[in-house]
Parts: sequence; structure tokens; C-alpha cells
Amino acid sequence: MPMPPVAIDASLTPLDLAVIGVYALGIIALGLLVARRRASAEDYFLASRSSSWPVIGLALLASNISSTTLIGLAGAAYAIGISVYNYEWMATVVLAFFCVFFLPFLLRSQVYTLPEYLERRYDRRARRYFSALTIFLNIVVDTAGTLYGGAIMLKLILPEWPLWQIVAVLALSAGVYTIAGGLRAVMVTETVQAVILLVASVFIAVFAFDKAGGWDAVMAAVDPAKLSLIRPLDDPGVPWLGLVLGVPLLGFYFWCTNQFMVQRVLSAKDERHGRWGALFAGLLKLPVLYVMVLPGTAAILLYPQLDKPDLVYPTLIFDLLPAGLVGVVIAGFFAAIMSSIASTFNSAATLVTMDFVRPLRAGEGASAGADAITPEQSRALVRAGRITTFVFMVLAVLWAPQIERFESLWQYLQAVLAYAVPPVCALFLIGLFWRRANAAGALAAIVVGLLGGGGLFWANVLASDPLGLHFLLVAPVLFVLSAGALVIASLLSSPPRAEQVDALLWTPAFYRAETAALAALPWWQNYRVLSVLLLVLTAGIVWVFR
Repeated sequence: MPMPPVAIDASLTPLDLAVIGVYALGIIALGLLVARRRASAEDYFLASRSSSWPVIGLALLASNISSTTLIGLAGAAYAIGISVYNYEWMATVVLAFFCVFFLPFLLRSQVYTLPEYLERRYDRRARRYFSALTIFLNIVVDTAGTLYGGAIMLKLILPEWPLWQIVAVLALSAGVYTIAGGLRAVMVTETVQAVILLVASVFIAVFAFDKAGGWDAVMAAVDPAKLSLIRPLDDPGVPWLGLVLGVPLLGFYFWCTNQFMVQRVLSAKDERHGRWGALFAGLLKLPVLYVMVLPGTAAILLYPQLDKPDLVYPTLIFDLLPAGLVGVVIAGFFAAIMSSIASTFNSAATLVTMDFVRPLRAGEGASAGADAITPEQSRALVRAGRITTFVFMVLAVLWAPQIERFESLWQYLQAVLAYAVPPVCALFLIGLFWRRANAAGALAAIVVGLLGGGGLFWANVLASDPLGLHFLLVAPVLFVLSAGALVIASLLSSPPRAEQVDALLWTPAFYRAETAALAALPWWQNYRVLSVLLLVLTAGIVWVFR
């Protein structure tokens, strides 16, 4: 029987405060300790390209599971059902695709940024456009959303504090060691934070299901429609056509081309560690259904009359957990905030420094390779990265309070991406498989994508009589428009030089050569075998909750 709603008592005991304080001081101290070494540009922005697969996998998870995810997943499960988990399991499919087709060319190119990769495949215009877009999304979507999600929680604990002050404290906490230590400090702290985050999520799930009467009680009492991953075409959350066409595109952008995620893979010591780390991250995404999504489903029974879905996660914490554990979970929440903020700060600083500052210092014709950086240039680039991090920290603090204007945090995050990233997906995917794609086609795709995205946003969101097209269907429409422009403009202009594209193009010959190399490895080191096992496990979960 549904329980009456409860008022949130967000007071913290001395034990909770002690746990949170020890965590916060410890993680900042760890980040600053790592930052003590003198950093070169490669160390500051790519952790010296020496990261191993466990660190990469945990860092990818910590960067992905931000406060927006914790609050957004539980809130969306409460409001529309577990179909929100489709974004999570699709990550395993996308990461397997990434490992097979894209990752080797990305690592062999020795680039610092994903926009730099686009310059090599097309030209500088594509690089600058994608870099500017990524910086914008990093600040307006990723960092601002994370800060706002953290502020929702802290506003309950510190109701007398204005929202902007809470946001500023959160940004400063992560910004201190990010400015000092760069990606190495970020990834070391993320490894610790990922473990804390997973432990905290398990606590919430156990207590939520226990109070709701157990697993069987929740599965029996909740509307079956809210326990289904495959939803009808008119579903407001994730319609099946949007799942097939839209979610993979947003997932490809996020996991394969978004600088603040892929930067962890770029830091890998070699291709094998890069692939294993990416697949490990995919494996870690699967339990999210049980420890982050389904607790929101249990909350349907526990708190049927919450004012906003975004209050589900804080309510579960403060109403269910005993003293001490509240501190652990709040520390895990802070871990998610700080790791995500640090990731986006560092990636945005890398983009500005490597895609704008460095070309200006070295001249338009300068090589983008790591070997071209002298020690003096390296120190100047690190300084530029630190200054940029601080500037973006301020900008994110100023923008984050504006997210209150949207109905929910999850709606804000996904809707912005659907209108912005499909042209980028077209550039990467077609450029990876089609030799004829050239710079003229890339420019046409960008222009058509911008105009189409702006037009659809007006017609679907701002118009007095909106189209009502689901944002997951907006994404494939924009992708097709951009891809069509890329193909037509490329065919109407000269093909790219073979020496420009050969090293960045996937071919059956490359696959056959790699097959021969993998034959010498045991199965548990063969990333293809691991990818298939991961996909089978994913398919099993989807089948159970179909």
C-alpha cells in the first residue's frame, strides 16, 4: 500500500558532517598531491598517455555519473519509468562499436583533442566549429547541469544559502586541483570517486527496496509500463523508434566524440589498454539499472506525491538512510559532482589551449603532433590551460542557476544535445568509412546542420503551434540532413588526398590484419571476444525488462 509522502529532513548529524568533511579534504589533498610534479603539456592534458585500463574504465564511469545522472535517472524512473535506462545500456553497444572501428585510428593519430582529429580528416574549419561547439556544450550542458544538480541537494542541507553561492563552492572545490594538476590529478581522484559512488548507490538501492517491501513487492505494485524498456511510439520518455534511431546517435557523440569522455581514452598507454578500459566502463554501466534507476521506481510506492521528480534522489537519502551512511552517500554524491566538473573543466581547457591558443602561437601551418611542442611552449600551454579552467569555472557558475527554467534536469540535458550534435556524428561516422568525404562536404554538413537544428528548434519548441516531434526523432532527422549535405558536396568537389585520409579510414583490410594479430592472444585479452560477451550480457538485461 502506498505510504504517505514525507517532508524532507535534510539535517546532518555530526557523524555525517565528519564523513563528508574527511572525504572533501581527502580528495582535494589527493588531487593536489598528484599535481605537485611539474607538468608538461602532454602530462597536463593527457596524463602522459600512460593510463592503464582499470583507471580509464573507472574514470569514464566517474565522469559520466555526475549529479545530473544521479538525480536525473531516479527522477525520470519515478516520472516516466525505467525506459530512461536505455541511455545507459546503449553505452555498452556504442563503446563496443568505438573499440572495433574508431579507437585504433584515434590513438594512432596521437591527437590531443577530437576537433584536432577532424582537422586531419577534413580541414581547420571543421576543427574550429567542433571545438567551439564542444566548449559550449561542456559549459552550458555538462558543467552547468552538474553544478545545478549538486545545488538541488545542497539547497536542502543549506536552505539559507543562495543558489549561486552553493554553485560557486562546488565549482571551486573541483577547480582547485584541476587547475593545479590537469588530467592526471583528475583521473587519480576519479578512480577513488568511482568506487565511493558505486558503494553509495548500492546503499540507497538496498534501503529503498527494503522499505518498499522488497524486490517482488515493487515489481508487482508498480505499473508494468513503468518497468518496460521497450516503449510504444507515442511514449513521452523513450519511444521505440527514438531508441533505435536517436539514442545511438546521442550515445555516439557522448562516448566517442565528446572531449571530456574520450580524453580518458586518449591517455591510454596503448590500444589494448584503451579498448579494455572502454569495455570496462561499459560493463560498469550495466548495474546502473539496479542501483540508480530502480530505486526511483521504488520511490513511486514510498513517496507518491513528490512535487518534482528531481527531489526523488535527495528524498531517498535523507528519509531512508541512518546517520553515518547519509554522510557516505552525500560524499558519493559530491564525488560524482567533483569528478564530472573536473573532467569538463580540464577538457574545455584542453580544447581552448590546443585548438585555439596553440595554433595562434605556432602559426596556421604548424603541426598538431605532440613532437612539435618545445619545453617553453609546453609551459606556456599549461599556463593557458590553467587560466582557461578558471574562466570556465566562473562562466559555469553564472549559467547554472538558469537551468531552473526547465521542467527537469534530464529533459534539459538530452534536449540540448539532440539539436546540437547530429552534424558532428555525421562528420565522424561518414569520414571513418567513406574515403570520398572531403572538406567541402564537411562545411556543407556543418552549415545544413546548424540551419536545420535552428529551424527545428524554433518549429518544435519556440513556435506558438509546435510540431510535437520527440527530441529523439529530431536527432536522426538532423543526422540525415547533415549526412546528405556531406555526401552531395563531397561528390561535387575534388576528392581528398590519399595521404590525408588513409591513416584515418577503417577498411576490411585493416580488420583482416588485426584479426591475424589478435590470434596470438588468449581469449580474455582479445577485445573482440570481450565485446561480444558484453553485448550478450546487455541483451540479456534488455530482454528481461523488455
